[in-house]
Amino acid sequence: MTDQMMRAAICDAYGPPAAIRVESVAKPVPGPEDVLIRIHASTVSSADWRIRALAMPKGFGAIARLIFGFSRPRQPIFGTELSGTIEAVGEKVSRFRAGDAVVAYPGGQQGCHAEYRVMPAEGRIVAKPAKLSFEEAAALSFGGATALHYLRDAAKAQPGERVLVIGGSGAVGTAAIQIARALGAAVDATSSAANIELIRSLGAERAIDYAIGQGAAAAYDIVFDTVGDASVAEGLAMLKPGGRLVLIAASLPQMLGTLIPAGQGRKVIAGPAKESREQLEALATMAEAGQFRPLIDSVFALEAIAEAHTRVETRRKRGSVVVTMPVLSASSGS
Repeated sequence: MTDQMMRAAICDAYGPPAAIRVESVAKPVPGPEDVLIRIHASTVSSADWRIRALAMPKGFGAIARLIFGFSRPRQPIFGTELSGTIEAVGEKVSRFRAGDAVVAYPGGQQGCHAEYRVMPAEGRIVAKPAKLSFEEAAALSFGGATALHYLRDAAKAQPGERVLVIGGSGAVGTAAIQIARALGAAVDATSSAANIELIRSLGAERAIDYAIGQGAAAAYDIVFDTVGDASVAEGLAMLKPGGRLVLIAASLPQMLGTLIPAGQGRKVIAGPAKESREQLEALATMAEAGQFRPLIDSVFALEAIAEAHTRVETRRKRGSVVVTMPVLSASSGS
């Protein structure tokens, strides 16, 4: 392979994990205001699985084709987040230098399941927290930014409030438990029986087996549903007056339901999470302070990315599924 080529995971048809293949493609070239990042690690997130399989919440199938591509993915290289090292900088870039270890969050623009990615230097990139390995840092953004947006910005969680996280063992759920605590809230969380000790270790005061029940009626200021397990009516019933029901995986009917007043000052929150550099900066600060550490479920090499997709599609992962790139082995150094 020449210096102008790189390895990348390509998905040019919707379908099962086998629809993804790894091949050589042209290496991107940075512009004057860009940086070229040599990727150490990325993740296969629930977003990657849903796009690849078109496994969307109820009512969003046709909308997803308009957004991501009608007959095939418009962006064939998936991956919303990465950790890596700056390989080269454009002539107008002063914020970074070659060799800097960074975390970047292209988010909906994707493109991280490859050895290299170009990003705007003033975009969603921050220095890698020294306390995190490259694998952990690769998992900082997707779950962390989603939890931070909905808890801090949308639901406006306050110190002393009580939060219920439904689905506390996935990438978003494990982040939500830690971030809610960092914001000063008390946290309960649900999971399968196998993950009860895990969510308790992350800071949940009460770990609830969802096979037994979700939570007490009218007990919470915020109910944060990461998996769509509770109906809107069930979620609202668990809220105190003035409480907020946050639906991360809302169906179209649920989203339309957010337009109807919930009564007693309660509110239903859904819709896409915003993506910003400020979020990454806040998450990096939390990581350095020991308030947030991304949980790693498993690690796969890029050549085994179909296996990584298969793991995510089971919906039984604990935290994030990480993919490492062959150009440079991810390490726990900075």
